[in-house]
Amino acid sequence: MDKIVIRPSWTFTTTAGERVDPRLFDLLGAIHETGKLTLATKRIGLSYRHAWDLLAKWSEFFGSPLVIMARGKGASLAPLGEKLLWAEQRSDASLFPLLENIASELNLEINRHLKPAQELLRIHASHGYAVEKIPRVMREHGHADVDLQYMGSVEALRSLGRGACEFAGFHMPEGELAAVLRAHYEPVVKPRQQVVIKLVKRTQGLVVAKGNPLGIRGVADLAKPGIRFVNRQRGSGTRVLLDGMLAAARIDPRHIPGYAETGEFTHAAVAAFVASHIADVGMAVEPAARHFKLDFIPLVVERYMLACDKRTLDLPAGREMVSLLGGDAFREAVGGEPGYTLDDPGVVIPMAQALELPGRR
Repeated sequence: MDKIVIRPSWTFTTTAGERVDPRLFDLLGAIHETGKLTLATKRIGLSYRHAWDLLAKWSEFFGSPLVIMARGKGASLAPLGEKLLWAEQRSDASLFPLLENIASELNLEINRHLKPAQELLRIHASHGYAVEKIPRVMREHGHADVDLQYMGSVEALRSLGRGACEFAGFHMPEGELAAVLRAHYEPVVKPRQQVVIKLVKRTQGLVVAKGNPLGIRGVADLAKPGIRFVNRQRGSGTRVLLDGMLAAARIDPRHIPGYAETGEFTHAAVAAFVASHIADVGMAVEPAARHFKLDFIPLVVERYMLACDKRTLDLPAGREMVSLLGGDAFREAVGGEPGYTLDDPGVVIPMAQALELPGRR
């Protein structure tokens, strides 16, 4: 059975009851990417005439041009077109985890009536560009279904501890900063009965506008006057990591505009806020910055891993998961992500070793 997928859709309606063609946003995005209307129409599969009519109709509706056409210079987004595109991408990125979780719950409910429990693996995970590829790899190369829900790393590990999922996705920085997240993980993990499956290493850093016009170099610059920051949600591993870095630099978060007022659930949402000029800087992984054509200032390398109960690896579906994570399909899926490197994916190690904890509980 095909999976249920939920995606946001914008609706604009004229006084005559006409609704905006949702392909308008695809067209604006393609124009922004290519700089030419002819190339943009080819990319999204629209005729040139239809695209031209679409732009003319909705420019009239809004009372302002969406695209600027210049002879010999191609096409570029007008200020309103740019605002619409960034608003759509920002809302999509912000709503992504909520809609993914709702769709996941619907799929889970349906699967309960279609497949035995051992053929369904539930992953509760911190958002990342490697873990989001696991359901597709399992669907295309395995037999078990994967139900993926996003939440903070600590909450994911709590879910694993109370049996609400089979796998928990979390991240752990290398070096001295490891102690920051270890202090949050230690109370919720069970080293004697849990193990960790290695996946990838990734780089977290600061996402800034192209060319870094404000000259931001590190967390010390976040408290400079006039710099607007977009934060991750409370409880996310990224926010906990940032708090540790701020504490090490002796920076009071209350002096950072936007620190307490914002809380986005994905790396992409943070980058979208910077791309739309609502914020000047945020903390995220590198693929989010590259997707929005932003600059990236690397700060820390961390491991992203999956935790599970030892007994899960005795199940056919659990063994299949580990095998596929160590295979070519997962390696190829992750290989093109900037700032990501493979970290012996599929290799199982003790929880105590992964977190450098004494083997107790």
